[in-house]
Amino acid sequence: MKFLPNVFSINSKIVAGQLNIADCKVSSLAKEFGTPLFIIDENDFNYRLNAWKSALERHFGAQAGSVYYASKSFISVEVAKWISSSGIGIDVCTAGELAVALAANFDPSKIELHGNNKSEIEIRAAIKAGVSKIVIDSHQEIERVNRLANEAGIIQNVLIRLTPGVEAHTHEFISTAHEDVKFGFSISSGDAAKAAQGVEQAANLRLNGVHCHIGSQIFESEGFEMAATRLIEFLSEFRDRNGRELAELDLGGGYGVAYVEGEITYDPDVAMSAIASLVKVQTTKHKLAMPVVSIEPGRAISAPTTTTLYEVGTTKNVTLDDGGIRRYIAVDGGMSDNIRPALYGAQYSAILANRTSTQSAISSRLVGKHCESGDIIIREIDLPSDIAPGDLIATPATGAYGRSMASNYNHMPRPAVIAVKDGTARLIVRRETQEDLLGLDVSEQPRTIN
Repeated sequence: MKFLPNVFSINSKIVAGQLNIADCKVSSLAKEFGTPLFIIDENDFNYRLNAWKSALERHFGAQAGSVYYASKSFISVEVAKWISSSGIGIDVCTAGELAVALAANFDPSKIELHGNNKSEIEIRAAIKAGVSKIVIDSHQEIERVNRLANEAGIIQNVLIRLTPGVEAHTHEFISTAHEDVKFGFSISSGDAAKAAQGVEQAANLRLNGVHCHIGSQIFESEGFEMAATRLIEFLSEFRDRNGRELAELDLGGGYGVAYVEGEITYDPDVAMSAIASLVKVQTTKHKLAMPVVSIEPGRAISAPTTTTLYEVGTTKNVTLDDGGIRRYIAVDGGMSDNIRPALYGAQYSAILANRTSTQSAISSRLVGKHCESGDIIIREIDLPSDIAPGDLIATPATGAYGRSMASNYNHMPRPAVIAVKDGTARLIVRRETQEDLLGLDVSEQPRTIN
């Protein structure tokens, strides 16, 4: 077990044997706010917002579009205010995510609506709010958005999401640009061209460009470059059919971050440099004007900024078939606050956070408190042999899809989220209570439904 600077937020360090985040001791944070606890390094979050915005602008110049923060990774009203202050946009895919952005007084002209099955309620809310664009994901949505835009008396700007047939080198559940997925219109089958013509014929829609998202947790530029190549070919074919060029190319997100030793978070400059070079070559090849290029990082911004803090409840030694010993360390959270390991085998790091141990490290399994054998946070990790109840365990890089995918399994209240900055801490999402959960229960008289 060791502290890994490449995995923790930039303002995390070990001081006198204890983890400090933004000059706040984790033992003090646990005492003040309880555990499990999501701790966001606020300065790090803002640094990463600005790093992606600057990289896009630096490499695309006048043709830099928007950085849209993918709110699915994690969003709250306070975080939406940080995003707004940075000058970038936000990507939402449900009425709930839109409501959070609007509650933060986010400029609607910097909001885009995504999703593969947008309800009429969600589309109406987005149109009423005045979102900058809606990303069309199915033929039914063409009719639906056009009709609702007509009702509202507006021309709605839209993109169409394309499936470029790229096999991203990532887990099947987070790979989204090959053919056999629920997202977008296939280029190779001709469905994308059909969708583009459908939008062109819709009186209350304006097709601004195309969009794709090849997957998540990708560390190489090859997939992004292949997707951009196929989308630019599509733009060329659209021009030849329709006599006009589409102005926007949205290449989505998916940029990888470090979770364990040996991994390196994708650098925004490296990513944007590679993509910009490719886009310039391909647009020249097809005699197209350089499009406005937008991106949608979420995990790349939120994940590294946040650490989950747990308290150890029990430990036990288990004898393995080969005669070896594995230490099970159970903490007060688990799959209700981090479903990713159980969902698709995501790997994390962890350290003993409240003290230094001089004892030898032993093979350990970090597990949660839920009634599932699959409630495993880290399947195999060497941790000090003297870890005991009351110790604190810190799991870094949990800012993406930790709190946002959290559940109330076993009727567990979801953890609080705090922001730490320059030796100060503040609550930005309070911990749920048992009263919150019980408040959803009702006992009403039966009604006849015909």
